[in-house]
Amino acid sequence: MKSLNTVIILAMALGAAPALAQTPAPAAPAAAPARVPPTNWWSQAGGESGPERTVWAGQKTPETPYTGVNKPIWHIADILKSHHGQARWEQKVVLTRDFDGRYVQMAPGDKAKCIFYADDRVFGWVYSGAVKITIDGQEPKVLPKGWAFNVAPRLSYCMENVGTEPVVYYRTTPAGQVPSYPESETPTPVPGYTYIKTKITSTGGYDSFNVPFFNVTEYGDSTRTGGRFLYDGHTSSNLNVGMNLTELPPPTNWGHWHANMVELWVNVYGNVCALISGAGLVHGELGDLINANEERWHRATSCPNTGKSIRMAMTPRSKEGQVHYFQTGQPPGN
Repeated sequence: MKSLNTVIILAMALGAAPALAQTPAPAAPAAAPARVPPTNWWSQAGGESGPERTVWAGQKTPETPYTGVNKPIWHIADILKSHHGQARWEQKVVLTRDFDGRYVQMAPGDKAKCIFYADDRVFGWVYSGAVKITIDGQEPKVLPKGWAFNVAPRLSYCMENVGTEPVVYYRTTPAGQVPSYPESETPTPVPGYTYIKTKITSTGGYDSFNVPFFNVTEYGDSTRTGGRFLYDGHTSSNLNVGMNLTELPPPTNWGHWHANMVELWVNVYGNVCALISGAGLVHGELGDLINANEERWHRATSCPNTGKSIRMAMTPRSKEGQVHYFQTGQPPGN
């Protein structure tokens, strides 16, 4: 019986083989549905698109004072006057937790050492004259008056006055950090630091948000808006356009304020009028630097009847989102 059963089972299996071979293969599993963005607004990226809500926010009393070189406004005319007759100079106008901002004049033929910063950008704007900037990976470019520059982290940059006139430019570097140098340079000594030869493999670069050079004057003369040339995890520098106004907003409109951070503007096109709590209304002309200190209300617009303005706004932590605290009795906005 055992052998017969084995024959029968084997015959059944062989007879079924053609049928089994003709059975269609099972259908491939359905593709996973496309990932749907979260509908929960708590999960959105940092920004100002969330629902309006009223909160309690701590504001210093008295307001954070301006200390050291920091003050509500630096007039470029006063800076130039204070250095009259000097061929080359540097004037520090900002020193915060994040930013070290200076105006610099280079005489014809001056060339600065090539340097870079490990994890932060160097950026600025040309007030007068023209300066040649050489950035790793970029074609050297001579930037005339009205151009902005953005040097990515870890990219060495060199600045040189190749013209016959002095060049004056504004430059921001990360506060409290010492630069690194290419091997070909001799580092400038810094007290408390020893420069040693090391190797790095890290690179820096540019993307849709960051460009090495930006013609601010051409941008201002156009009808374009929303221009951005620097935006990363540490800082941002937006080219904020202020449209022509016939009158300022009412003094009851204070704008907004930020916790634990300043907001800075270099006036790079037209005239900017900024209302800063405790300082009042300051009038910025081309090249002036305006500083809205920590936790101070501020509202920046074009000055009335002066046309369009552009302010190169500088704030930290923009990519992660920075809270704008608005008045409860006013619509959000600036």
